[in-house]
Amino acid sequence: MRAFWLTTLLMTSSLANAAGEGAWQASAMGPVLSQRGMAASSPVLAPDSPATGVMTVVAWRYELIGPTPAGLVARLCSQTRCVQVDDQAGTTRGFMNVSASEPLRFIFEVPGGGRLYPALQVRSSQVIVNYR
Repeated sequence: MRAFWLTTLLMTSSLANAAGEGAWQASAMGPVLSQRGMAASSPVLAPDSPATGVMTVVAWRYELIGPTPAGLVARLCSQTRCVQVDDQAGTTRGFMNVSASEPLRFIFEVPGGGRLYPALQVRSSQVIVNYR
């Protein structure tokens, strides 16, 4: 059964490439945010090799260590635009026609002022970028 899924995945990938479509994924750990009213950025999430084309659908996921702070604002940003993400996982077409080679990053912010206790800790963040 595992061989079947591996073969299917390889065939799907080959067909997507033949049609001029593709995908890349990237993941990172962090950041940590300990102050309200400040923003913290994840490390850059970029393709391992050059991606030619434009983004179509971007899937995202991030996982926190501990509770979600009240009022958390999370955005997924390219170099040219940001999309607010309302859940810890989902998809967006908000980067439609952005260059597929453009890196992405998460920006996390908790409005207000003062110390954030416990600190917001992002265990992992991941994107899967589909492009054509």
